[in-house]
Amino acid sequence: MSLALYRIDDRLIHGQVVVGWGQPLDVAFIVLVDDEVRESEWEQDLYRMGVPPQIDVIFASVAEAVARLDEWERDRRVGILLVGDLDTAEALVAQSNGIRRFNVGGIHHRAGRSERLRYVYLTDDEASRLKRLAGRGVEITAQDVPSARPIPLGEFT
Repeated sequence: MSLALYRIDDRLIHGQVVVGWGQPLDVAFIVLVDDEVRESEWEQDLYRMGVPPQIDVIFASVAEAVARLDEWERDRRVGILLVGDLDTAEALVAQSNGIRRFNVGGIHHRAGRSERLRYVYLTDDEASRLKRLAGRGVEITAQDVPSARPIPLGEFT
């Protein structure tokens, strides 16, 4: 079945990903791509605690994800690839040819960001970066849960 969802969510693995997306998609594995989490056993343990045992969790650096992307796409099981920030999303797109879509599922408020959707806050630079990804052929939509309408990039940037 392959990777059903490529998601940008600054909370990484949490209930909305595991239950909200995982159950309807019948997810069997989650790939969390984050260079820092990849090197931190205690953070990995924390994220694993929020995932039922029947779902495999794979922690990967950007380099490892680029090397294994084809493998995960060919997996017969359904998976989710999850990144926590635009830097990681951009690095994956720049270093691979296989990423054609990203779901913006949660980029939350911090200084300098303005609300674009109730679950997406962006600086003007971040909005421009998403547009650059789209210019590289990556479909960018925002959608917090599967039952919500996918919102095209032009409607929130």
